[in-house]
Amino acid sequence: MGHIVHRTPLLTSATTDQILGKHVYFKMENQQKTGAFKFRGASYKLMQLKKSQLRKGVITASAGNHAQGVALAARKLGAKATIFMPEGTPLAKVNATRNYGADVVLTGESFQEAYKASVVHQKELGATYVHPFDDYDVMTGQGTMVMEMLRQEDRIDTILVPIGGGGLISGVAVAAKHVNRNIKVIGVQASGAPAIFQSYHSNSVKTTKTVSTIADGIAVKEPGELTLPIIRNYVDDVVTVSDKEIASAIVYMLERNKTLMEGAGAAALAALFAHNDKIHSRHCGVIVSGGNLDIGKMAKIQELANQSHPMETKKTSIAL
Repeated sequence: MGHIVHRTPLLTSATTDQILGKHVYFKMENQQKTGAFKFRGASYKLMQLKKSQLRKGVITASAGNHAQGVALAARKLGAKATIFMPEGTPLAKVNATRNYGADVVLTGESFQEAYKASVVHQKELGATYVHPFDDYDVMTGQGTMVMEMLRQEDRIDTILVPIGGGGLISGVAVAAKHVNRNIKVIGVQASGAPAIFQSYHSNSVKTTKTVSTIADGIAVKEPGELTLPIIRNYVDDVVTVSDKEIASAIVYMLERNKTLMEGAGAAALAALFAHNDKIHSRHCGVIVSGGNLDIGKMAKIQELANQSHPMETKKTSIAL
């Protein structure tokens, strides 16, 4: 798969190491093609399809990074992609997806409505459905980043991973434990979208009626049917972070490392700052899952960061 996806950098930061008292390694999937890790899972999924399946095309629903990942993967592998997006999806995302060659269908107020419409359309077309997370091939594709990480730095003993529907952490956890079963894998959810956090800690399936977080990439209302059992079996802990903590992490990375993370991409670093004393690690990997931030939200993010813990605000103040 190396000829299709970027081998993204593993970034270190002396300042971050000093603040946290551990070696921290940032896996920069915000520098992946399309600006997020989703391109890995989509590419791997499409590479498993027969030519006859590729000819019938692929279909999905997404208002975010998955849309662009599927669109570009389809273009590279010569398949037609149809992507259903909610009507309120920002024009920049719609255009980016169309620019990769996909047909975009705008329908419904929410992702859920777009998803339902896409499932109906898939049955009519006979195209292959590429689910954003609840698909073993998609999970396997996401897990390729761990193989890269551990080749780039084999001392990593803990990996922090953002969780929405759980496709990324499922792939990461299985791959990491396959290489070294002692590697700890810690999942991170936004406190405003905690379905997997609650499900993991309660031994039952929890869904949330509404989600509210600046981390739109992980604002998922219910766990995946396929991902939740894997998370229970392979993941060592799941924690949550507040929007203020996520905002602080975004601002911190802009200031210290001159790099832009989206809300979901900042969740793992936010957790490392928030829960550092409980994360016993000497060499800690942090997955920066994406960088497709709507710049119009930057003023709100700055404001939230300034409301964060005083010690953090000092570390993360930035003049924008």
